[in-house]
Formats: sequence, C-alpha cells, structure tokens
Amino acid sequence: MAEAYIVDAVRTAGGRRGGKLAGWHPADLGAEILNALVARTEIDPAAIDDVIVGCVTQGGEQAFALGRNVVLASQLPDSVPAVTIDRQCGSSQQAVHFAAQAVMSGTQDLVIAAGVESMSRVPMFSNVELYRQAGMGTGPISPRIANRYGVSGFSQFEGAEMLARKHGLSRDDLDRYALESHRKASAASMTGAFAEEIVTLALPDGSVHQRDEGIRTDASLAGIAAVRPLTEGGLTTAANASQICDGASGILIASERAVRDHHLVPMARIHHLFVSAGDPVIMLEEPIHATRRALDRAGMRIEDIDLFEVNEAFASVPLAWLSLTGADPSRLNVNGGAIALGHPLGASGTKLMATLVHALRATSRRFGLQTMCEAGGSANVTIVEAV
Repeated sequence: MAEAYIVDAVRTAGGRRGGKLAGWHPADLGAEILNALVARTEIDPAAIDDVIVGCVTQGGEQAFALGRNVVLASQLPDSVPAVTIDRQCGSSQQAVHFAAQAVMSGTQDLVIAAGVESMSRVPMFSNVELYRQAGMGTGPISPRIANRYGVSGFSQFEGAEMLARKHGLSRDDLDRYALESHRKASAASMTGAFAEEIVTLALPDGSVHQRDEGIRTDASLAGIAAVRPLTEGGLTTAANASQICDGASGILIASERAVRDHHLVPMARIHHLFVSAGDPVIMLEEPIHATRRALDRAGMRIEDIDLFEVNEAFASVPLAWLSLTGADPSRLNVNGGAIALGHPLGASGTKLMATLVHALRATSRRFGLQTMCEAGGSANVTIVEAV
C-alpha cells in the first residue's frame, strides 16, 4: 500500500466564547487554514485533489456544504472540491483518516484534512434545539434507540461522571489534572512551543490573534476546586472539562509521488489508522479500547509510543485512559490540552494532530498516537511517525 505523508499541520490559536474569533464567519476562519497550508508549502493550489472538513454543529453559518464554502472563501481555485463530515468530536481526525486512505489507495495525491467550529456563532446543540423549539420532531434519539438502551438521551456530561466513578477518580484527581493542563499549556505558550503550528490572524482592530485565549497562567488548585459541579454532588465542573472554543485547523496529506513531484518536505508519515465504537451511554470510554486494539493491529506496544495526544474533553477521559493503558504520564499531552487550550469540536482532530507532529519533531521523538472520545461511543486512533 502507498504511503501517506503529513507535509504541514497548522491551527489557529483558540478563541474563547465571545472572544477574539467571535467576529469571524466559520467559512472565512477555515479559509485562513487552507491559505496558510498553500503559502507555507508553496504548493500549486490547483493541484489539491480534495478538501475534507470536519464540523460538528452543522447549522446556521456552518450549514449548507461548509467544506465547499471554506474553499470558496479561500485562495484555492473553485475547481478544488470539498466535503463536510461529522464524527462528532473526532470529525477532523476522521478527515485525516479519509484523506490518508484516499492517498494510500492511490486515487488521490494531495488532500487537505481540516476542521472548523465557531462555538460562539453556532452554539453547541443549537442545530437540535432550534428544531425542537419550533415543534419539528423530538430530537435525534428515536424510540427504538431509547428502548434499546433504556435512556431518554445520551449525555456526555453524564458519561463523564460515569467514567470518573467507574475508574475510582475523585474530584481532587480531576482538579489536579486540570491544573496541570493549564501549567503545561502556559509553559508551552511562553517558550514558543506552539509558534510553528499557529497561523497568525489579523483582527479588524489592527491587532493579531496568535495566543490561545483559554490558558490561565494564574490557575490554582484552590480556584479550580472552588468551581461548582455541573450536577448536584457531581465531580465534573467547567474547570476540569474542556473549554468552549472557536478555531480552525488543518493538515496537508501527500502521496510519495506528490512529495517528489512538488518538491515537498514531509513532517511525518501516517503509520496506522483505526476507528471503533462501544457503549453509547458511558460514551467516553472507547479511546481506551480503541488504543489497545490499534496498537495490537499495528504490532506495537504502548511503550513504543513517544508522545500521546488524548483529547481532554473531560479530565476523567485522559485519567481513565492512563490508568488502563499503562502509558507513561510524562508523554501525555505534554503541551497541555483542551482544558486549557479549548476544544473547538470539529476542529479538534486536526488541531491535536498539528500539536502532536510539531512536538515530535521539536523533541526528536519518533512515534505519536492521538485518540479522542466521540459522541455515540466512538473513538479514532491515529499513529504517526516523524520523518
């Protein structure tokens, strides 16, 4: 099978809800990523075979062929096709898989996998709630699904609580993990660890946006512990869960032929791709099982992986993952995660991938593994090798 290479990987700095990116139309925000990939690699934009864009809340400004609109808002010619996909939080990680599979199959040579989410302009769940409020249906959970699983709906917040309690995690465990996320992200930002992956955006007031707005340099355990839980008697709070975030990200994936013909310099090679699904009620546990199965299929051990990116949707997710995989904690989310940096839903997959491949190269490490929990109980795993 042909190889698929990551030529470049970029992201915007995260914008807080109502923050510096709230004035950007999502199509324009995603277009900045495409423009940056073309400019940085000096590739002929007309040579790009396809653009695959992940987005979760596909309503309002993120509806009606968002991927295609991202292309039309960019400097790419309108001859470049695009598609929008939804695998919930793993949408743009799945975009990476689809792009890599197209290249590995030999059907395409240059594909951009990207993601965009404006959680300020298109709030989470708005594409469901607006229909429900208008009296148009009862929502995505059909009577058959409700009867099969004995629930009226699936909740990631309830799943986070179930995961924490199942794996014996305390509120203090979750809060301490959240504090470390801020500390690592703060250190990474101050030392320039994100400099190569962040696309600087010019703002209307003449300033620029190039630093993740969610990082709290003054975070303290006492401050985090003071935040009330999301449910009475619960363990999960807004402080030990991912931040609502606006952002976009993307990577350029190329075949060996395209690397040669366009004189490109790869950053990493796609080593293994895997996706699986399990219990939709607890929902957030699948990254554990997916990691084990992906490593088995790749003929690898957890010790073979130098760096891990496990999305910090909730602190209970990476903590449970660490407990059951036996991974070295010092290799996990070394530059912080979504608790500090934000989780722009459909953009998080390629956002984490940008951070992972740049971190591998900066530290002269070889293998990286990325995984994240996804609504419905799914999980993607991507293993990459720095080159």
